Amino acid sequence: MIFTRLGPDTPFYRALTPRWAFKPESGDGAAAFGGRFNRVGLEARYLALTPAGALTEYQGDAFLTPPTTMAAYLVTADPVVDFTGGYVAGPWLPIWEQAYCDWKKLANLDHVEPPSWVIGDMVAWFPGRGASSRPIDSPTRPTESSFRRSLRKYCQHRDLRRR
Repeated sequence: MIFTRLGPDTPFYRALTPRWAFKPESGDGAAAFGGRFNRVGLEARYLALTPAGALTEYQGDAFLTPPTTMAAYLVTADPVVDFTGGYVAGPWLPIWEQAYCDWKKLANLDHVEPPSWVIGDMVAWFPGRGASSRPIDSPTRPTESSFRRSLRKYCQHRDLRRR
């Protein structure tokens, strides 16, 4: 694995759904429905380095952006698993190649555990603070992130989709 650090106090942004806007530090929505790197029952906070990135991630496949509240966070985390370069054999176990899997289809339609959930579990068990990876809207620019709290460790990822 490759490592990096965040901060001190790197600004991140989060587009909150109206249902969860009153709890900006919770990961209850992701815990209720699961997310790319967290299975149902585990909190996650999906963040971005820019407000535009947060809106892009929040909008997902919707034609119009649903109502939202934007929140800002200051993040410091060290060490962090650095997956911003994507999968390359050698420093990464083969499962990391599946970080871009269609987790929603696997979990909700096929009823199969997404490989990205296993990656999230691996990061949570790692003695570091989390992982970062490439964004949804650009394979070369860091934009999307998520913070996951599991086993008293904060994990930082970027949300990913196969291009």
